[in-house]
Amino acid sequence: MELKNAVIVDGARSAFARGGRGKLVATRLDEAGATVLRALLDRNPKVSDWMIEDIALGNVGGAAELAGIGADTVARLAGLPAEISAVDSNRQCGSSMETLHRVAQSIMVGATECGVAIGIERMGRQLGGGGGARETTRITEFNRRRLEQTRAQRDMAPNHFEDFSVPFQDEILDYSPVLSMTQTAQNVAEVYGLSREDLDQFSVESHRKAVAAYEKGAYKDEIIPLEVEEPVFNDEGAWVPDSHGKTIVFDRDECIRPGTNIEALAQLPPVKGIVSPTGAELRITAGNSCPTNDGISAALIMSEEKALELGLEPLARIVGFGIAGVKPQVMGLGPVPSTKKALRHAGITADQIDRVEFNEAFAAQVIPTCMELGIPLDRVNVNGGSIAIGHPLGATGARLVLAVAHELRRSGGRYGLATQCIGAGMGISTIIERI
Repeated sequence: MELKNAVIVDGARSAFARGGRGKLVATRLDEAGATVLRALLDRNPKVSDWMIEDIALGNVGGAAELAGIGADTVARLAGLPAEISAVDSNRQCGSSMETLHRVAQSIMVGATECGVAIGIERMGRQLGGGGGARETTRITEFNRRRLEQTRAQRDMAPNHFEDFSVPFQDEILDYSPVLSMTQTAQNVAEVYGLSREDLDQFSVESHRKAVAAYEKGAYKDEIIPLEVEEPVFNDEGAWVPDSHGKTIVFDRDECIRPGTNIEALAQLPPVKGIVSPTGAELRITAGNSCPTNDGISAALIMSEEKALELGLEPLARIVGFGIAGVKPQVMGLGPVPSTKKALRHAGITADQIDRVEFNEAFAAQVIPTCMELGIPLDRVNVNGGSIAIGHPLGATGARLVLAVAHELRRSGGRYGLATQCIGAGMGISTIIERI
């Protein structure tokens, strides 16, 4: 069977709010998601509502207003016809990139012509508000059995780690498989010998580039302004649901900090609960990790044949997919094997990638992954990354693909990569080609 080309016609997102105490706390995310989707379709009038055959929603926390099939709720609130099919997906941090893959693959095999991938996340009220790591415990009886299994697998498959250039210390791999994400970042930093200063300096650059991107209007085509009710908080910082604030326009990512510097980040303590399996320096802080966020992103995807028929000028063609697993103790390295898969699928090599949008869950995993893939850091997150912009879990993947598509158009590059690590030990990658 000859596959069709799937293209990204357009995409948009909300600004990303702080989780727990941000501008979207008092806003229903089904309604906000519908607003973003409606705005995306309205600015593409050649694509009628009836052309949308499927809508796929990525979400992790299970916001109450998205109960049932959240994608269906959002589609109805956006005024789409009742005949449109809908599906929800949870692949943790990779959820909306997963939905983008699903919609694109359906188009490629000819099952559909046009669809929408959307990601919506509220991390404040669903996932505890402040983020941070739970206390990590040493090996329990359950984890002892997992450890024995891990060692046996390692002995049986000596080439399991062939994707990586460095050995993983036994102390790292023997550590409990039930880990906080911050602990996995500490593990990766130790494996690659990254210092606290290395990670903090990367984070300073993320904020600096994001501030510069706003100044030059790089996010103008991405962000849909939302009219929202400003949340009211009590003296303890908790949202007061029965109090109502004024209506405001929310159109700027809340976590970007102008003036962030290495001296300020150096004062932050390590995240509570992390330990060093090898007895090394604790390196992971709130400053070199992504924040928790609320936000929405959406992508309009179509067969290239249909787009040309309608006289559209798509942003990019989707040419490569990759999903892979790694040991959970080094979760942040998942983009290494997933990107290698995507490169093989696209039929190109890493040196042909002009721009990369890499989810900055932690500075500790972006630096070594790019090292392993041979991708220079000056091609990565040129307009800032998630340490500054934010990481609303289920909404991030689509944002990354859209951001690299817009940047390819601005820069004139040909190939772009969007990639992210995923909780429990996975990576997901998408390669696109500017049209």
